[in-house]
Amino acid sequence: MKNNSKYFFCGIGGSGMSALAKVLKSKGAEVTGSDRNLEAPAVKELENLGVKVFTQDGAGVPDDAVFVVSSAVEDTVPDVMRAKDLGLVIKKRAEILAEILHSGKGVAVAGTSGKTTTTAMLGWILDFSGMNPDIINGGVMLNYESNVRMGGGEAIVVEADESDGSIKLYTPYVALVTNISLDHKPLEELRGLFKDFVKRAEFGAVLNADCVEAAALTKVNSNTITFSTEGRKATFVAEDIKITPQGSSFTVKGVKFEMPIVGRHNVADAMAALSAAFMLGVPLEKSAQGLKEFKGVHRRMELMGEPGGIKVFDDFAHNPAKIEGTLRALKEAYPEAAIFVVFQPHGFAPTKLMKDGLVDALDKTLSKRDRVIFLNIFYAGGTVAKDISSADLVEVLKDRAGVHSFYSSKRKWALKYIKDRAQAGDIAVIMGARDDTLSDLAKELVEGLK
Repeated sequence: MKNNSKYFFCGIGGSGMSALAKVLKSKGAEVTGSDRNLEAPAVKELENLGVKVFTQDGAGVPDDAVFVVSSAVEDTVPDVMRAKDLGLVIKKRAEILAEILHSGKGVAVAGTSGKTTTTAMLGWILDFSGMNPDIINGGVMLNYESNVRMGGGEAIVVEADESDGSIKLYTPYVALVTNISLDHKPLEELRGLFKDFVKRAEFGAVLNADCVEAAALTKVNSNTITFSTEGRKATFVAEDIKITPQGSSFTVKGVKFEMPIVGRHNVADAMAALSAAFMLGVPLEKSAQGLKEFKGVHRRMELMGEPGGIKVFDDFAHNPAKIEGTLRALKEAYPEAAIFVVFQPHGFAPTKLMKDGLVDALDKTLSKRDRVIFLNIFYAGGTVAKDISSADLVEVLKDRAGVHSFYSSKRKWALKYIKDRAQAGDIAVIMGARDDTLSDLAKELVEGLK
């Protein structure tokens, strides 16, 4: 990466875009950008760092900058049209991330679920071990209160996204695959993307032996470490797993691990992180010491408050695997609690693709005493076929015996429903992706339950 370059980020408030903007700013680049929501927390944080952010009307685009877009930004956005008129160099977010990854010993953390937490865990372990890594993540890491940590060491840990196919741009030093399941793309397409990703890794790969799709890639790279939380044959196997309201514990090759976060899915993420750290030379004992102080990630089962004995969590889960992981974790840690879920599906196309999986995940993990309230599908703008609704998911779920579900276009109704019915010892979880106002909703619920 060249220092003192000039960049303009279109959609700078997105988690991945804001992270890159911070990185380039820290490296001495001149950074500006635009966003639909100038009140977004990420936008405010960037402005505090001296980054000027404009509305997306084309007026803020300079005539001498590299123009950066994410896959979510359409060609019809005025900024993009202006950049083309000016003849600017236009690069995808993933291209910039790849350039940063390739500038050192880059570890790319990929997979359908668990990427953000695994990236945060691995980065923290390497930091704790004195390796001074750069970390670029898709979520705010609570150990740093940021989605970026600039260390200046040789190691670079990044969250790599496969949803738009951009994973094909990465040639990492170490490739880590948490799992592979249906999300934004059909499995057949994902298989090819991940196989090539693992094959390109220069030093080695870390794979989840519990995931059939990931385990199928064990012979693709000659230097591979595998991990398991389910007793499968692997390099590292988590044993004696215990989940309590205080956290999670497990043992690997006689080394005891304890974390102040709950859930078997978080144990799996920890196994991925400690395996990658081991590949980079960090002993298990050092990883165990680091994970004991790992605080978690914003909106990943983040406890927002406990008014009247009712725990309120804010969670990013939006695909079947993430939903099931979160709800199983809550069930295991709090077996006596009734769970009230307020779920906002993310995107019309993903909801249509994952409809059956979403319903199955809720039905498998919840019981008759639990409740699910669906909000309107999150729409980030642009042209898209709105040929499915949250009401359609309720129609499918209502025929199941396992869980009661409702649809409401009014968030206030959802909050009142919980306030009228939840009792001390119960749990409420606000669930959904990429909408900053969901955290505000969780805070509003905490206040309403007091």
